[in-house]
Amino acid sequence: MGISNLDYFALFVSAFVLVGALTPLMRRIAIKNEVYDSPVQGHKTHKVPVPYLGGVAIIIGTLTVSYGASLVSNFTKQTFWLASSALLPALFLGIIGLIDDLRNLPTWPRFLAQSTAGIFTAILLITTNTVGNPTGSKFFDAAITVFWIVGICNSINFFDNLDGGASGTVAISSLALFILAFNGNQFLIAALAVVIAGSTFGFLLWNKSPARIYMGDAGALFLGILVASLTIRLKPDFDSPTASLFTPILLLAVPILDTSLAVTSRVARGISPLQGGKDHLSHRLMRKGLSKPQAAFTLWGLTGIFSLVALVMDQFSKTNQNYLLISFGLFWCLLFVFFFRISHEDK
Repeated sequence: MGISNLDYFALFVSAFVLVGALTPLMRRIAIKNEVYDSPVQGHKTHKVPVPYLGGVAIIIGTLTVSYGASLVSNFTKQTFWLASSALLPALFLGIIGLIDDLRNLPTWPRFLAQSTAGIFTAILLITTNTVGNPTGSKFFDAAITVFWIVGICNSINFFDNLDGGASGTVAISSLALFILAFNGNQFLIAALAVVIAGSTFGFLLWNKSPARIYMGDAGALFLGILVASLTIRLKPDFDSPTASLFTPILLLAVPILDTSLAVTSRVARGISPLQGGKDHLSHRLMRKGLSKPQAAFTLWGLTGIFSLVALVMDQFSKTNQNYLLISFGLFWCLLFVFFFRISHEDK
């Protein structure tokens, strides 16, 4: 199966326009039904209630464009089901997230849903031999896949704490994923990645500071599992197997950094890692004097840097690929130390 450059552009524009048009509609529905993220909890940074349901626009737009394209193109039945194997688990978690947005679910139903989706995806990838970088052991492949999917779902959800922060970061990572998949002739991953990029950029029009709508758990969990599933299917054409294995981590290095920082900070203080707080990257950046837009641009810039490393990796020899990976691993660690030293609370 081949997809032309014009097809990819059409997918991006269609998703961008559709989600950009659906988001204000969902905002009106949220306002009418009083579906708000109210700043009643201490870790909230916004001052007035902001409508939810932005995630519903992302879900509808992504599914509509993806399945619509499969119906009007030369996609085969096999590729239709391959696309469904990524989209349907994402829809399942999106629905769980929407219920959470509306009713504020306890932690265990969300974790159970994420684990179920992760196990389903792991079984599917292993039985269809579509894991991007298999270890040679089905047990370890399954364990890594479940851990990755549950971890990234929570990372994107945790990371959605700043106007435009998560949506802009996912958009940049998805564009990089598209380029890597396109260069590797992984057409299905490239097509879905460019749709995600279009959807998140369309949503960003309304989610950038000052945000007029939030994606909520519905959007965060939907995007989290979708990006996690696509990145673990990616098989970069690098000389270094280690570089190929760590490429998904490079693409999502900033959300992973945010989650690692928040969890470590909370454990060190003897509180639950699942407890909300103003200890994320965005909060610490604002404590250093940055505004919300400046904090968002900083996080987007860091995402762009790590994504660029993944994109240029194939320009280096195998040895230099490993050196580059080690260098940016150290850079990630330095960022962790830098942010950890910033106060975790307002003074």
